[in-house]
Amino acid sequence: MQTARIEPLKQMLKSKLFIMDKDLAEIIKNSTYSVISGTYKYLKIKNPPKAGEHFAVIEDQDEITVVTTSEKAKQLSVSQINEKNYALIALNVSIPFYSVGFLSGISGAIARRNMNILIISTFSRDYILVDYKRVKEAQDALDTLGLKQL
Repeated sequence: MQTARIEPLKQMLKSKLFIMDKDLAEIIKNSTYSVISGTYKYLKIKNPPKAGEHFAVIEDQDEITVVTTSEKAKQLSVSQINEKNYALIALNVSIPFYSVGFLSGISGAIARRNMNILIISTFSRDYILVDYKRVKEAQDALDTLGLKQL
């Protein structure tokens, strides 16, 4: 059952069919990205950490998720960890909040390379985490899409 639902998505991604309208193309052309140094981990922790020590701390009614460097992850009381190492890429969208299709274009470009991304949005920018071993492929996807690296 699940395979039947996934196949159409795989075919769509392989088709490289992402039609970008003129406005979105202009937004992407005027947007930039940068790779933040370090290797990052995605963790579920038991107790809230000290404020300001990690890249992101997200607390909801069920759990506390932390995105932090591999070094800082060792200092936390971890209940679950995603063992993959991630690279963190900052996306500086030229028109925050009003860029319909921007993240779809980014995720589609990277997905066409058979890569997964995790997305975190702040007030001023978006961030993606990609497999650390494949960060150059992600950069190539962003360059091909039209973003400029800072």
